[in-house]
Amino acid sequence: MSSKHYFACGNTAKGLISLSDSAFEELKKVYILDGGPGAGKSTLLKEIGTRLEKKGYHLDYIHSALEPDALDAVLLPEKGIGVIDGSEMFNVAQAVVERVDLTKSLDMEKLADHTQDVLTYFNQFIGKRQEAYDTFAASLRDHDDIEKVYISNMDFEEADTLTGELIDTFFGGENKGTEGKITRRFLGAATPVGAIDHIQNLTEGIPDRFFIKGRAGSGKSTMLKKIAASGREKGFSVEVYHCGFDPNSLDMVILREQGIAIFDSTAPHEYFPSREGDHIVDMYERCITEGTDETYSREIEEATKGYKDKMKEAVQTLKEAKDFRDQMKGIYVDLMDFNEVEQITEELYHRIEVEIQ
Repeated sequence: MSSKHYFACGNTAKGLISLSDSAFEELKKVYILDGGPGAGKSTLLKEIGTRLEKKGYHLDYIHSALEPDALDAVLLPEKGIGVIDGSEMFNVAQAVVERVDLTKSLDMEKLADHTQDVLTYFNQFIGKRQEAYDTFAASLRDHDDIEKVYISNMDFEEADTLTGELIDTFFGGENKGTEGKITRRFLGAATPVGAIDHIQNLTEGIPDRFFIKGRAGSGKSTMLKKIAASGREKGFSVEVYHCGFDPNSLDMVILREQGIAIFDSTAPHEYFPSREGDHIVDMYERCITEGTDETYSREIEEATKGYKDKMKEAVQTLKEAKDFRDQMKGIYVDLMDFNEVEQITEELYHRIEVEIQ
């Protein structure tokens, strides 16, 4: 199994949501990086990750929802160790914590000269980010209007039958006799550059992938919730991936012990079968009244336009929020001694080496 990439926080229609209490639950030792934006935390995380991968370890890379090429954390699950950006909204209350102070590489005297600028950019960032969340929420209301059309034309008995068929396919009569475990994450995120997902990485090497096709409100998330619940009841470890737009909905369930992944394969993370073991599950065909698209085309078109227009507006507003943060970040970058950050990286890596031996 290769290293995994996903998100623990999301910019959602419900605001900034963190699933770290579940995603990081198994960590026993955590190194928390203290430092402002531009302190080199993501670079440090990437360096630590690269070195550990070269030693043959499989890692979890936690990406930033605000800057998806940057990292918020690197986890070494098999050893219960994590290195985490301390500025993010992460819960690691169960772990032994050791702090790594990057602020000692910052010229604090010169930073004092920029206090007002930093405060101004920070407040502008927070304000714009909240504006983006409010716009995502408005977009979700239009999305709900689309869902109502399909929910009112849904055969719920057929949806239950289909779900039962899949549960039988995935588990058969197997039951471990104990309660399993659910781990919650985000497979993707709404970011300043649009929707980003890591479905292909997360399902790499999984023999059977089930691509759920359908419309908003055709029961995809409900089916995933029932599959996840069944897996836990039967004693399996279940990876549950929430929607980065509406965190109350699910986008994917992975049953690694069973070699199975099943996910919502519609926009903005639409994929198609590409290898042996890929299967289509068509909710529209099985569960929605024939001709619904055509009968309600005007209502669907209007709500879809509102949803997409507001999504574009929200993404643009999120980009503007990031621009303010980047200006704040630039102040810190100019005042950092990155040679000292490299030294801190070396020291931290060697501490981790000792920890995992």
